[in-house]
Amino acid sequence: MRIGTLGAGQIATAVARHALRHGHEVVSATAAGRGRWPNPAVGDLVLPAVPWPEIPDAVRGLGPFDGRIVMDATNQFEATGPKPRIADLGDLTGSEYVASLLPGARVVKVFNTVYGRYIEADPRHDAGRQVLFLAGDDADAVEAVRALVEQFGFAAVPIGDLRNGGRLMQLGGPLSALHLLKQD
Repeated sequence: MRIGTLGAGQIATAVARHALRHGHEVVSATAAGRGRWPNPAVGDLVLPAVPWPEIPDAVRGLGPFDGRIVMDATNQFEATGPKPRIADLGDLTGSEYVASLLPGARVVKVFNTVYGRYIEADPRHDAGRQVLFLAGDDADAVEAVRALVEQFGFAAVPIGDLRNGGRLMQLGGPLSALHLLKQD
């Protein structure tokens, strides 16, 4: 499988390492300049893993998506640091907003509920496997992402569509920053 990543931070790097370890091809794109992103040779799956305020610029011009799967790992932090601010999206979830920027994409929310250090590490532990929640509106896309993260060693737990599952997963939701292991 060919996986395109946008960003060079902890999440994009961790996912790329897992993918390469399991024989997938990874194409990474990083910022070429403020507000300008190169278009990676977009893969079967695309992972935009950039800070929330950069999402619109990072994905602009990447289409058409024509049914390609986008793994949305974003969290809607307008600002981080000592006084973090969460973006006010009204009734939309963060992933619904991301999906609105990517016409034709099949968006699956994943990798956003746990800290990056848990994504970087081997997800298999003596006590079980690191849980990753998934949400998406397209069952085939959710299944493709579920199979991928299971191949990486994670325990994938699909929890619904982008509206309901996404709300549980996003900042302020009950699954945000919840580190769980699934006993096998």
